[in-house]
Parts: sequence; structure tokens; C-alpha cells
Amino acid sequence: MKKIAIILPRFSRYGGVERFGYNLSQTLAEQGYAVDFICSRAEEEPPQGVNVIKVGRYGLCRAGKLLWFVLAAERVRKNGNYDLCISLGKSLNQDILRIGGGPLESFWNLSRRAWPAGFTRCFKMFRRRTALVNMLIKHIERAQVCSGCRMVCVSHRVKEWMIESHPAMSEQEIEVVYNKPDLSLFAKPSAEQRAESRAEFSLTDNDIVISTATTNFALKGVSSLIKAVAQLPDNYHLHVAGGRNAAKYEALAAELGVAKRVKFLGKVTDMPRFYGNSDIFVLASYYDACSNSVLEALACGLSVLSSRDNGSSYFLPENRVFDDPSDYMKLKDMIKTAVEQKSEVKFEWDEKIPCGVEPYLEMVKEMLK
Repeated sequence: MKKIAIILPRFSRYGGVERFGYNLSQTLAEQGYAVDFICSRAEEEPPQGVNVIKVGRYGLCRAGKLLWFVLAAERVRKNGNYDLCISLGKSLNQDILRIGGGPLESFWNLSRRAWPAGFTRCFKMFRRRTALVNMLIKHIERAQVCSGCRMVCVSHRVKEWMIESHPAMSEQEIEVVYNKPDLSLFAKPSAEQRAESRAEFSLTDNDIVISTATTNFALKGVSSLIKAVAQLPDNYHLHVAGGRNAAKYEALAAELGVAKRVKFLGKVTDMPRFYGNSDIFVLASYYDACSNSVLEALACGLSVLSSRDNGSSYFLPENRVFDDPSDYMKLKDMIKTAVEQKSEVKFEWDEKIPCGVEPYLEMVKEMLK
């Protein structure tokens, strides 16, 4: 039996890369491989055939914890006599590397726009560039790029960013495999399901719900969405799933007179229901490798708008993609147009686009021949 290692700090089903890692380990085990999942901590019981190896994550700071994990994971990999190693994040050696977040330089250059120009932005960038953990991440990133392993990006946008940050990679074949939502879970709700979920918020048929999902309000342009809602008629509402410390954004909504039309829902466990009570999903992100929420919203039959610097904007028509997340007036116009032009055409996944777990299974079979 061939032995495979998967490396990722957290073994869980909460979070995009974590859910992918869980599904990948389960699929490989079902195919008859012996699978070890090397992580710092586990939050789920593993699927049958998957052995979770917890190495901890100790240290006095983020850099110390990251260094502990990559060294401990490498020690397990070296001693494990594996036929193949798949890394889903930071690691020292691997045969397949899934690049799910993009290069640090691209993230810095694009995400800096989320903070006001001037001292706030400069101080944010100073802290980023002087943080020990980021120096370590850049070192690991360079080592991975030079390792000669098989590289897979989660979107064409991430591939572009990688080549911009590491020009030597342009000659190297980099594959692209997109995330794929669980189409058995994320689907257009029935009229009864939609009515039930909207009744929870006392919404009428005349109400329009704009939804977004994020754990980082600044990076995902929530302030722009609040400002856009303030420019829209009173029947437009904004529902925000995820995130924490919403006080600053609640204050902005109150200042603009839309506090009653903006709801921060915190962690949402039933995302299909969340999408089901919405009319349009908008991701005003300054940087996103490949937003799962955009794909999930499409699968649930919603009209979707996204910024261009989100990898999953690849699935949207050009008139549903915007360049500047801070331009809330343009965002307002695009929301109104999309709502008025609501299409009942069912979203169909293009089977020609490599996505999900299956392409990785084919890579494993090919490399273990």
C-alpha cells in the first residue's frame, strides 16, 4: 500500500483550505492509500483510513510557532518513509504544493489599499515588513519555489501573482485547479426554504438582501458595501456573515443612517440558508486567491459581483467584475443593475475547468506509477 503524507497546520472542516484538506485525505484513503495527515492540531475525527499526526505548535510568538510546526512536520515527513508528500501550506519539502494564498508580496501590494492612505497605511506596511513571522514566510516561500516540486495554484489569478513575484517561474509549468463547492449542499433553495429563511429577518418580497461573507472586514471591503447601501433605496439590506469586532463598521452604518439595514451575523454555520435568503452576493475584496463564497453563492442561484483581484471572479461575466473595491458609487450602480437584470438561468459548472479533489487524485496516480 502506497503511503501519502498531507501537511497542513489544522485538521478541520471549518475554513476553505481545511475543508479541502479533509476531503482530499478522505478521497485518498477511499482509493486505498495509507494517509497520514500531519498537523499542529485536530478539530475533527478523521475519516476511516486517515491517521492524524499532531506535532503541536509551540513558541512565544507567531514566528516561533510557525518555525516549530514546519520543523516538526519535516521531521515526521523524513522519518515516515512516504511515497508522496502533499503540502497545502508552509512546509520545507514536498512533492506536490497547493498554493492557496498566493505570494506574500502580491498580498501586501494589493491589500494595502484596504487601509486609508497616510500614516495608517504606512504603519500597517511597516509592521508587516518588520514582523519576524513574515520574514520566515518569505524564506519558506522562496525555498518552495526553488524546490522543483509540482506546483498547483487555486486560480489563474494566483498563478499570475506567483509569476510576477517569482519571474523565474514563468518557464516552469504551473497547474491551476480551482476550488469546487459541494453542489449537493449548495444549490438554489426551494420557494418554501427561501420564504422560511427570510421570515427569520422579517423580510418582505419587496426587500433586497445584499450578502457578503468574510472574517476580515477591512480586507473584504465591508465599509464600501455599507456606503453603497446608504446610496440605495430603503428596501436594500446588507447581511454580513463571519468576522469579529464589528463595532467600527456598526458605527459607520449608524453614522450613514443605515444601522437598521445592516446586520452583522457573526459565524454562520448554515451557509446554504444564508445564501438562500439573499438576492445578490457581493465580494468587494482587495485580495482573494479564490473565494469559495463566490462559487457557493453562484451554485445557490444568486447574482454575484466580485472585485477583479479575487481568483474566482474568473467564473463571472465581465459586467459583474469591478476593479476598485473602494468605489462605492460604482458598486451601488452595479448592485442596482444586477438586481434589476436578475437572471433565472441555472448556474452550470464547466466540467472542462479542472477543479476540486479529482485532479489531485490523478496527479497522485501519475506520480506513483
